[in-house]
Amino acid sequence: MQLIPHQDSPRCIRLNEADNVAVVVNDGGVPVGAQFEGGLVTVEAVPQSHKVALVDIAEGEAVRRYGQIIGYALEPLRRGSWVKETQLKMPSAPPLDSLPRATAVPAGLDPLEGYTFEGYRNADGTVGTRNILGISTTVQCVTGVLEHAVKRIRAELLPKYPNVDDVVALTHSYGCGVAINARDAYIPIRTVRNLARNPNLGGEALVISLGCEKLQAEQVMHEGDPSVDLRDPWLYRLQESNTGFGEMIEQIMALAEMRLKKLDQRRRETVPASELVLGMQCGGSDAFSGITANPALGYAADLLVRAGATVMFSENTEVRDAVYMLTARAETPEVADALIAEMDWYDRYLERGAADRSANTTPGNKKGGLSNIVEKSLGSIVKSGSGAINGVVGPGERVERKGLIFCATPASDFVCGTLQLAAGMNLHVFTTGRGTPYGLAMAPVVKVATRTELAERWPDLIDIDAGRIASGRASIEELGWELFHYYLDVASGRKKTWAEQHRLHNDIVLFNPAPIT
Repeated sequence: MQLIPHQDSPRCIRLNEADNVAVVVNDGGVPVGAQFEGGLVTVEAVPQSHKVALVDIAEGEAVRRYGQIIGYALEPLRRGSWVKETQLKMPSAPPLDSLPRATAVPAGLDPLEGYTFEGYRNADGTVGTRNILGISTTVQCVTGVLEHAVKRIRAELLPKYPNVDDVVALTHSYGCGVAINARDAYIPIRTVRNLARNPNLGGEALVISLGCEKLQAEQVMHEGDPSVDLRDPWLYRLQESNTGFGEMIEQIMALAEMRLKKLDQRRRETVPASELVLGMQCGGSDAFSGITANPALGYAADLLVRAGATVMFSENTEVRDAVYMLTARAETPEVADALIAEMDWYDRYLERGAADRSANTTPGNKKGGLSNIVEKSLGSIVKSGSGAINGVVGPGERVERKGLIFCATPASDFVCGTLQLAAGMNLHVFTTGRGTPYGLAMAPVVKVATRTELAERWPDLIDIDAGRIASGRASIEELGWELFHYYLDVASGRKKTWAEQHRLHNDIVLFNPAPIT
């Protein structure tokens, strides 16, 4: 990465020697006639995070960033000009039938030993970073009653049990009015089931049911499942009420208090860093995402994998155009095949909806300098670090091994977060360039800004400023280590993220590709 270090002069970042564009660093961009170190002079104003042409680029010539082709010039682009989205033709997606499979597997990373955090051990062997009472649901019909009950539980019961962090309703829009036996119905069903098994709920989740719905309570909580304790009452069906709403609330509160008493007896204990299950995601991305925040996450991901932890990266549409760089890193051809299978499934899913991958990039992404999904993908996958990809988890599936894992999800922030929780995530990290108050109720969310300007403008929403990398105030390695230690502090409860302090959280959103009836 080449960076001009002088804070008062025009600055840009070129990531690879093969690149013929660079990204403007200066807050507010640079004006026409701005001269960069090395002699480059702008022939028009270029906004911050947007691309400037480093050389004359002919019509039809490849435009390169990250050393990869992000588009082809639709017209001649002058040296020093602002390279805009409308001037690029997006490349075709790499064909899935000719991808490299485990052809460039990185050497194993040296173990990193001696790092720990304070967590809650669960009966199934997992570890929670929080001690939360989760109340799951089988159908959307019970949501209103449950939300009313949760408000009272939080106000009247939770203060009596200081060792319990919170009570969370796992409400959703599934359960009835759907083709429950459709081909892809297993995805939302196993998502609901595995959400209730999240390590931060401690195996003590309850279920509130209506009674007549298609998704029955036994499909959410299975007898014999070691992650849930079914010896005590765990289910209440609203249709069993004899006197109506008031009785429903009292029954739910009584059920909740039984579980709160058990959860309140739990205490944190020292556990190895290998018990961390980190989910990584980006949203409101910009051109700095792949320069600052995501590379720092990637470095920290390598550290966690070296410590024996589980690290998940996701977002199918933000991996698809760079998948050839990932399948080569797969630990085995079988892992590569699993990754390809998830990409193929998602290609066909988009095709059924008459959509394509170009729909992913948002107006905010483009305002932040990302021209298309190819450029966005190349910046997104940097979160995965430098190690071998050890496994692939399907949507709603629970991760069963440690290492670097691709967790297949859509790119939607809320759906991705939900599916990573179902996979067993106990800590979340989220990078953003444009800014978002995104949060999750079931796991702490570490928010990382790609730009210092955003971190300074939102000081009570952003936890870590990765923009220091672009200004030369920190290296990727330094910020990676900072994140690594911050993760352990948040996991231990020693620090609370801003989203956690403000109780910011988005709704659980199930990925349901099955028909609605």
